[in-house]
Amino acid sequence: MKKIIFVGRSGSGKTTLTQALNHEKIEYKKTQYVAHSYLLVDTPGEYAQTRNLGAALAMYTFEVQVVGLVLSADEPYSIFSPCCAVLANRPVIGIVTKTDKSGANPKRAEYWLKLAGCEKVFFTSSYNGEGIDEILEYLK
Repeated sequence: MKKIIFVGRSGSGKTTLTQALNHEKIEYKKTQYVAHSYLLVDTPGEYAQTRNLGAALAMYTFEVQVVGLVLSADEPYSIFSPCCAVLANRPVIGIVTKTDKSGANPKRAEYWLKLAGCEKVFFTSSYNGEGIDEILEYLK
């Protein structure tokens, strides 16, 4: 299986998605460090939100085969710049989380991820399982 790194702001759903993909119990847990598992690398949101920590994200991409930009369906804006995916030397996919949340706008999040340069976008809900099997299939 290909290994993936999740990049996104704090609260975007990276850790919850990690738990769903690893078939773990879903519980809130703030990621305080870069967490590795067999399947993925979960990064703290501060790495994507803080300019000085962005270089660390770039270094961790060398340990994976896929970069996953994670954006919640209820975000009012995107932290990902247009065409930023071209900076990665790996395939970059988009993952829209929290699609089942009230007030969610998955199509807007998809637009922002495609604008960032994601070659494929997945729609997920870690609580009802939407999109989890599709991501696992993609990583095979």
